Amino acid sequence: MNILFICSQNKRRSLTAEKMFDGVGGHSVRSAGTENNSRVKVTPGMIGWADLIFCFEKKHLRRLKEKYSDELSGKRVITLNIQDDYSYMDEELQEILKSYYDEYVF
Repeated sequence: MNILFICSQNKRRSLTAEKMFDGVGGHSVRSAGTENNSRVKVTPGMIGWADLIFCFEKKHLRRLKEKYSDELSGKRVITLNIQDDYSYMDEELQEILKSYYDEYVF
């Protein structure tokens, strides 16, 4: 399964998720941001590649729908509702992500 995590700038939340889960259970995991100054900016190709997309906030899903509605058609997209209150690889963030990952992926 190909899994894509989306946040604003791809510097903390989504990057943490990618580092945590890439290769786990044989899944490929990538991450990207919706902002112009993102470390890695989301592209239509990334959305096409993904079997499952996790957005950290509702605004991320809204931005994806505004730009990539065709690519999102038929995709499974889950909004995690995790605010930008964590640093990269924050232990609390990792625990929250593990619980969502276990619920939706395994």
